[in-house]
Amino acid sequence: MRAGLAGYSRSGKTSLFNALTGLHRGPEARLHLGAIKVPDPRLDRLSAIFKPKKTTHAEVLLADLPGPRSKGASLEADALQALREVDALCLVLRAFESDADPLRDLRDYEAELIVSDLAAAEKRMHRLRQERNAGGEMLELARVAAHLESGSPLRTLTMSDAEESALAHFGFLSRKPMLVVVNVAEGEAAKPLELELTVAARALGAEAIALSAEVESEIADLPAAEQPDYLESLGLKEPARAVFLRAVYGLLKEISFFTVGEDEVRAWTIRRGDRAARAAGKIHSDLEKSFVRAEVVHYDDFIAAGSEHRARETGRLRLEGKDYVVQDGDILHVRAGRAK
Repeated sequence: MRAGLAGYSRSGKTSLFNALTGLHRGPEARLHLGAIKVPDPRLDRLSAIFKPKKTTHAEVLLADLPGPRSKGASLEADALQALREVDALCLVLRAFESDADPLRDLRDYEAELIVSDLAAAEKRMHRLRQERNAGGEMLELARVAAHLESGSPLRTLTMSDAEESALAHFGFLSRKPMLVVVNVAEGEAAKPLELELTVAARALGAEAIALSAEVESEIADLPAAEQPDYLESLGLKEPARAVFLRAVYGLLKEISFFTVGEDEVRAWTIRRGDRAARAAGKIHSDLEKSFVRAEVVHYDDFIAAGSEHRARETGRLRLEGKDYVVQDGDILHVRAGRAK
């Protein structure tokens, strides 16, 4: 799954991208990609218990998307295409200077997405009229167009699973999950987000967080041992990086499960609601095909028991079939037969 940092020039999105990914890319390239290791205290504790040869964190793929080429310009074709290629949008809004107006920028950027979607819907409707096709697709698109014409993003339009499936190939931008990232000044980093921005984001079907790209850049450059003192000096409990990644996980409806052992302790990412056989397929494609059972114990139950042996004795470790819905924090041992 891929999340994209979007925003206008001077929003600080490339600085934030560099701080989150550890890369140092300049603003001249039109698209940057980087993987972020997801911090997870549960994985760290499991690693301390099992002392494996290797510990592997889950990762989020982050793209720094191109924005308008100049102030006041609209999004061009390459920028719109880059937006279509991500699964979720993280809109970075400039709020660290006195002349910034993040609320205006939020509304303006969303309007760009709405205009793009409306153009795509109207183009297809025109084609259907020429073909004298007044079937279900025309009715669905007419409903979509009416919602967009009201100035509302498709994120706020209730659709059935069938409608979602029928319209998926359009790649409507205002339908994508969106996290609003308000980039504040260093001195504002520990303050809660302004209520007006929170309300405005939720009215658009989005969530919002505040962080300081400047602070995150400084944290990224500090030795790990010095980071806690720096955070405390700013009144922060943790880097905004962790807050951001939790929000992105929620946005993408992702969860983590774990595999453990002497060779490796690893976090794996799946979609919320995925079943055990699908989770096994993340470990190796053959495991999904040959899945028999999974030994499952939730992280909290494992820690409470103190060991896998004790978890089994107390009934906290159990066998589950392929249709078991994996929960965030489950520890899995997959039993498989021969691949068919």
